Amino acid sequence: MTRIARYFPPLDWGRSYSRATLTNDLVAAVIVTIMLIPQSLAYALLAGLPTQAGIYASIVPIILYSLFGTSRALAVGPVAVVSLMTAAAIGQVAEAGSMGYAAAALTLALLSGAMLLGMGLLRLGFVANFLSHPVIAGFITASGILIATSQLKHILGVPAGGHTLIEMLRTLVAHLGAVNWPTLMVGVLATAFLFWVRKGLKPLLLRAGLAPRMADILAKTGPVAAVAVSTLAVWLFGLDARGVAIVGTVPQGLPPLTLPDLSPDLLSTLLLPAVLISIIGFVESVSVAQTLAAKKRQRIDPDQELIGLGAANLGAAFTGGYPVTGGFSRSVVNFDSGAETPAAGAFTAVGLAIAALALTPLIFFLPKAVLAATIIVAVLSLVDFSILRKSWGYSKADFTAVLATILLTLGMGVEAGVSAGVILSLALHLYKTSRPHVAEVGLVPGTQHFRNILRHEVETDPALLTLRVDQSLYFANARFLEDLIQDRIAEDCALRHVVLMCSAVNEIDFSALESLEAINERLEAAGITLHLSEVKGPVMDRLKRSHFLDEMGGQVFLSQYDAWQCLTPRR
Repeated sequence: MTRIARYFPPLDWGRSYSRATLTNDLVAAVIVTIMLIPQSLAYALLAGLPTQAGIYASIVPIILYSLFGTSRALAVGPVAVVSLMTAAAIGQVAEAGSMGYAAAALTLALLSGAMLLGMGLLRLGFVANFLSHPVIAGFITASGILIATSQLKHILGVPAGGHTLIEMLRTLVAHLGAVNWPTLMVGVLATAFLFWVRKGLKPLLLRAGLAPRMADILAKTGPVAAVAVSTLAVWLFGLDARGVAIVGTVPQGLPPLTLPDLSPDLLSTLLLPAVLISIIGFVESVSVAQTLAAKKRQRIDPDQELIGLGAANLGAAFTGGYPVTGGFSRSVVNFDSGAETPAAGAFTAVGLAIAALALTPLIFFLPKAVLAATIIVAVLSLVDFSILRKSWGYSKADFTAVLATILLTLGMGVEAGVSAGVILSLALHLYKTSRPHVAEVGLVPGTQHFRNILRHEVETDPALLTLRVDQSLYFANARFLEDLIQDRIAEDCALRHVVLMCSAVNEIDFSALESLEAINERLEAAGITLHLSEVKGPVMDRLKRSHFLDEMGGQVFLSQYDAWQCLTPRR
């Protein structure tokens, strides 16, 4: 039963489901549904897809995640960054608005879902560690700028395009003379209202005497008010006849059954974008899920999250959607609204299905400028340039990686940016671990502790050199240790013993083993004996399976103090 519950979490949380839990989940679902209607439409617009694709991508995927995901509060659906990456990926293979474009979006969701599901079944949740936090922060900041800039064309009412910041700005400037002033007025007013709603509406409602929770709920419905008022204004004043672009006819009904395009050429073209979308989506989703779970002392299973997100994307592929993941803003709203189980997501899907059946005719006159304003206000909260200042003060290497990711994303597009992020994260790790910290240590007087001779007043012996290696030894840093020891012993004629203190060494791979053998041979040739101390059990087990310990001239000491007592003359 426990094994089945691992792959089907409702068997776990469903056992304690109560009437009070149901009430809390229903309240959260109503609030999130109201928020998701304009947001889903807006993100579909960002992806270059018909607005109904955003609704479709928020129904079946949410239900599937609630069945297979482990987070109690994560709300799955279209998100800004993945929508932008989707537009960048399928814009290379089809023209926006065409049948081929929508089919490519389905294929992208299918590939992403299959990859996530496969990784989950193979328990590869650790791939989230391949992207460092500073690089992710830099990528999201740059993506927020790109997303906001891409929506300015809808605010201005001009044709513009491009996948990089320079391209977008150039096309916007080229069309400034064709600005549609009614569209600009609608877009600016909507943007200003939404910014005010974020900061000013809740305090105003609290001063008016509303309860904090009710004030918070009403503040979250600000985008719905903007949609309703702007739609009514366009209808009343005939602004669509004056050039204000509107959503138009949105098919009324539940998500259709769809089949992705499985042509080999399309699959091969979208394979890399699908990998990048899967990784970014998973990292973003898991980060949000872990943050919210920690607030209630709950836990999530990253491997099962892969399965849940994979199932959600597969659901999107066969129901007219596009790639989805867990969104930060909607998940926080879901959490703050009192959601206690993933069932809240399933109830949200029901609410969106009702909206798809009954409410779509009401948004015929919805101006696209308002959806663009919704996106701009949402994504600008992602922009955080403080990461540059923080990383500069803490680590110049991290700062370089963050800055490079931001510049590459802005200058070359999201795919180049996220690819650079993955490469920079791995390169940064290799750089840091290829030059491990190795300290020469001595005995702290009156104790059995050994510390760095450059930081502490310690006892040393001219015939004994103790080096504490503060890193696992593997192919990238093995030669570094060889060279360091060779340089240290070159001019020290009194030296007779070298002890490698391995208290921080968790692993020694085969390349490092060969380096240790080379170090032992060189030391023997110089009349110096190599010893080891404080070797961990798993590392020792591997060393015993080799010939190294037999060939090493010295001993393996249980503690560094034992080595000190054995190898230094009595005083």
